[in-house]
Amino acid sequence: MSVFNMLVVLGSTASGKTKLAVELARMLNGEIISADSRQVYRGLDIGSGKDLEEYQEIKHHLIDIVDPGYEYNIFDFQRNVIQAFEQITENEKLAIMAGGSALYVDAILKGYRLIEVPENKELRATLATLTHQQLTEKLLQLKPNLHNTTDLIDRDRLVRAIEIAQGEQNAPETACDFPNFKPLVFAIKWPREVIRQRITLRLKDRMEQGLIEEVVQLHAQGVSWETLYFYGLEYRFIAQHLQGQLSKNDCFQKLNSAIHQFSKKQDTWLRRLERNGTNIHWLEGGKALLPQAMAVIAQLTHSEK
Repeated sequence: MSVFNMLVVLGSTASGKTKLAVELARMLNGEIISADSRQVYRGLDIGSGKDLEEYQEIKHHLIDIVDPGYEYNIFDFQRNVIQAFEQITENEKLAIMAGGSALYVDAILKGYRLIEVPENKELRATLATLTHQQLTEKLLQLKPNLHNTTDLIDRDRLVRAIEIAQGEQNAPETACDFPNFKPLVFAIKWPREVIRQRITLRLKDRMEQGLIEEVVQLHAQGVSWETLYFYGLEYRFIAQHLQGQLSKNDCFQKLNSAIHQFSKKQDTWLRRLERNGTNIHWLEGGKALLPQAMAVIAQLTHSEK
């Protein structure tokens, strides 16, 4: 029995996760599973950092699988990862998950028991009489440790989140068809001032690559401004700029600052993940990442013999 059957590559935004995942896949006959909640959408390319040219010949999963407007959720993600993992292992390759969105990664590493919750018309009729504030309070009672705070902004999403939370509470305990994941988790760390420079530089590159034009095109294809707000910081701030609420310069400055804040949150989540029992092998961003990761793998495989 192998000591691991999946690699997981984590790190804050602009830390170099995709590049390392591709190098590992090339070295270890692997395929990549994206754990990013936005890269599943077709057309969200520059803003979600797909960097498809980085993959080259390496096969990847969970990228460009749904159209904008579809409400892709954590249940979809968990089911898609299980399908991809089984397909990769059947082909005698190594699954390498590169992420991504904290809640999505948690759902795999911690094996959340998720169920598909159908629409509950009676519950919806009751919720229709409540104010936005009352709905918010109700959801926070059901889920005190709510991760996805975007659910609190939009009334429809709020109602759906309550519906799911209640459905999960009332569901009978069933055995989850969860594969026996044995993840080996890497996380890339950089000094804070270096990651700040990398974030700003990458945002400048993305603006030059046509980030604003990408959002213009998505909106022209029928993606509403409200929906764009839910596709993350890049789409939210660019949408505000295109509606005349921010100048181009203000848009860049505010977006850059917001991405820095988000990066800090990602670091906090990683430290919490480690405190809560996930064994993380830290890699130093300033040095060649692949040899560091391969040294950990060699040590683990050697100690297993």
